Amino acid sequence: MLTLEDLGYNLNLENFRKERDLLSFGVGRVISEHRERYVVKTESDEFEAEVVGNLRFSAQNRSDFPVVGDWVATSEYGDNKVLIHAIFPRKTLIERQAVGKFGEKQIIAANIDDAFLVQAVDRDFNINRMERYLTICHASGIHAIILLTKIDLISESGLDKIIDSTKERISGVPIVAISNENRIGYDHLHQYIRKGYTYCVLGSSGAGKSTLANNLAGKATMKTDAISRSTGKGKHVTSHRELVVLESGGLLIDNPGMREVGITDTIGGLETTFATIYALSSHCKFKNCTHVHEDGCAVIEAVEKGELDTSNYENYLKMEKEREHFESNVADRRKKEKEFGKLIKNYYKDKRRNES
Repeated sequence: MLTLEDLGYNLNLENFRKERDLLSFGVGRVISEHRERYVVKTESDEFEAEVVGNLRFSAQNRSDFPVVGDWVATSEYGDNKVLIHAIFPRKTLIERQAVGKFGEKQIIAANIDDAFLVQAVDRDFNINRMERYLTICHASGIHAIILLTKIDLISESGLDKIIDSTKERISGVPIVAISNENRIGYDHLHQYIRKGYTYCVLGSSGAGKSTLANNLAGKATMKTDAISRSTGKGKHVTSHRELVVLESGGLLIDNPGMREVGITDTIGGLETTFATIYALSSHCKFKNCTHVHEDGCAVIEAVEKGELDTSNYENYLKMEKEREHFESNVADRRKKEKEFGKLIKNYYKDKRRNES
């Protein structure tokens, strides 16, 4: 039988429960979410769950609602159902820019310890995309592990080339190469999985994320499918996020494949991912150097001399531009909300004046 500690519960969460007078409520962890309907796992069972009215009406944005990985205070009602009364503080939160919604974030998962950045080596292997995932992890304070899948489909020399090219661009991040078909590399992978720790899987569709989750869980918990023969691209088989308990005792959150990984206000994320560029920038002639066209730019000079990878530099510029654009949209939205709030305030002020 699982305990709350097996699901990642700790003393900090219990202290919060006591401080907020939540001892009369049950404790559970959100393991699945689909259109504001949740599944919460407790020590005894799994329950369908929904948010109570007070929590729903007091929510100011999407982050005020539960997400997969959250710890929540619950009360039972009906047949195998619970109500969610409160969300415990989140240790970490992985976010990306919401697709098609400027200035808004989409929460991927909460309370993650480590993230597996999954890429298949047989098709659209892309270091630029990997740097995006890495930036999201760095901004969230989450340790990342690069996971190269489908190594049974390429030669040993081909795999060595991919690993070497990855290390040239990304340093200090462990790389694990595996095959989901014959379990090669799984011994190495298991060294990173610890009991009670929560792991998140990030990667494109068709990279083998769901098969990985099934293998590690020791049972078919996630639906899997083959790569499309016509496009060579993966299909979005996993339609929602779900937390599963692994045979080793770790906890894994599988996510739908993400073709778009928009950068938000990733404070510290870009600085860590592109540490070399930020180190070079301290030698630029101008403090506000954009590293695009300025004379005396140490970053451009390093690119021209071949000391800095051109693709790494171009990817940095693109992601930095995205971050600035996102922050600009956030500032613009806040300004409009403030103006709208002022308009409403003046409306009621005038209305009271006229009534008197």
